[in-house]
Order: sequence, then structure tokens, then C-alpha cells
Amino acid sequence: MSGSSDNRRRAYWLKTLHEWHWVSSAMCLIGLLLFGITGFTLNHAGQIEAKPLVTAQHGKVDAPLLARLEAQTARIKQATKGKAALPPDLQNWVRERWAVDTAGKEAEWSDDEIYLSLPRPGGDAWLRLSLADGEIEYERTDRGWLSYFNDLHKGRNTGQAWSWFIDIFAAATLVFSITGLFILKMHAGNRPFTWPMVGMGFVIPVLLALLFIH
Repeated sequence: MSGSSDNRRRAYWLKTLHEWHWVSSAMCLIGLLLFGITGFTLNHAGQIEAKPLVTAQHGKVDAPLLARLEAQTARIKQATKGKAALPPDLQNWVRERWAVDTAGKEAEWSDDEIYLSLPRPGGDAWLRLSLADGEIEYERTDRGWLSYFNDLHKGRNTGQAWSWFIDIFAAATLVFSITGLFILKMHAGNRPFTWPMVGMGFVIPVLLALLFIH
């Protein structure tokens, strides 16, 4: 009777572990492919050529808008130590002419110019407005799709939503790995190479780190 109870308990836990294992694997499958491929491309970034594409835009804000900006500069510099978002009317000007969204981005205000850095995955961009004459310029650098996905891997300039995705993906990967470990444990009795293989997965990177990384 005891043996039958043990078998039922084992079958229950094995079924539960398999359910958690396949659900977590389904959740992180695409993420694992993405991070696996970009792990390879990042490791060989120096051997993969990338030709940045630079786009530049130039313009001039109208006199009333420039006057309003000049009037706000001293107050903004004093209240925010020279770091503040662009005023709504300047945000609208940039969005209407160049389709660039600057909402929520913090610019650097000085006596003679407003400078806004706009980093993004796979490239960079910046916006500069001269308060002396109203000349405004926008430059965008695009390093291609490979650079874009590499930056997603690193979480570089990807925003809060992608940060949440990485956290959820990491949690799903942990569940996938831990349930896999317990499934290995339950099958290890019939598979003698289980623990040597698991041990190799730990020992090899440790030895490489100790011997070749200084």
C-alpha cells in the first residue's frame, strides 16, 4: 500500500512539474531564441560590419516661439538646474515637422541653447536649438536591425515596458530551469549520465572563468 501511495505521489509531482515546465518554456521560447541569437551576434560584434545611416534635419522656429523660450530659460535653469522637458509648444513644433516625439524627455538648458539627447535601440539621435537665432537641428543615426536587436538584448535605451518584459522573461526562465532540474532529479535513477552532464554545465564555465578570464 505504501509503495502505491509513493507511486501516486511521484506521478502527481511529475505531472505538476511537467505542466509548469511546458508552460514556462512556451512563455520564454521566443525570448530564448532572441537572446540566444543576439548573444552570438554580440560576442562577434567586431566581426560583423555595420554601416550607420545618418539623417539630418534643419529648420528655424518662428520669432514668437523663440521669444517664449528665451523668456522661460532663466526660470527653468533656476528651478530645475538646467534639466527639464521641452515646452509643449516646442514639442508640437518638432512633432509636426519631423514626426519626432520628445514628450517626457529631459533636455539640457543653457544660456545659448537647448540640447536634447534621444538615444534609442539600434541608434542615437539628438536635437539642438540655438536661442540666439532660432536655428534648430535634428540628427538621427540608425545602425540597422542587428544593432537594434543587440540593444534589446542589453536593455539599452529600451524604456520601461521592455524592462518589465525582461523581468517577466527572467522569472519564466527561472521556473523553466528549476522545474527542469527537478524533472531531471526524478528521472536520474534511470539515466546515469544526468548528474555528470549537469556537473559539466557548472564546472566548464567556472574553469574557463578561472583559467582564461583575468
